[in-house]
Amino acid sequence: MNRPIRRLTLAALAVAPLLTLAGCSDGIDELQAQIDAAKSRPGGRVKPLPEVKPYESSAYTAGDLRSPFFATLVSEGDAAGPRPDSKRPREHLEQYSLDTLRMVGTLRLGRSTYGLVQAKDGLIHRVLPGNRLGQNDGTVLAITESKITLVELVPDGLGGYIERPAALALSD
Repeated sequence: MNRPIRRLTLAALAVAPLLTLAGCSDGIDELQAQIDAAKSRPGGRVKPLPEVKPYESSAYTAGDLRSPFFATLVSEGDAAGPRPDSKRPREHLEQYSLDTLRMVGTLRLGRSTYGLVQAKDGLIHRVLPGNRLGQNDGTVLAITESKITLVELVPDGLGGYIERPAALALSD
């Protein structure tokens, strides 16, 4: 009894791929009929190319004007507005960028309130209004319990400088 079932199973396995392939042939016949119908139709005409107009040259008349693609640099003597003082002695905290400095607290001694700033090297420094911070000529304007307010001088890209407000907030 086991043998006849095995023979039927083998026969079914042998016939199944043939039936599958036979089912695919109907789609191919339809495809071939569509291709033949398309080939039997007459071909269309290709539109002619448009006429190419000859190039007409013209003289460039703006050669003596300022180029809009190059910035005009202002010499240091002609620039108006704030400028960094390159001759003043630098303070210790000006060697660090502002994003590496952290406000860690305040200290009141007498009538003065100092801001406590920790540098990248781990040392804590006292600052007062008028002290300098950061690499963009930052000047401390005010010190409160929660932040140190300052103004920086940053290049404007045209040879001058602009003042930009900044602050160091008390870190937790």
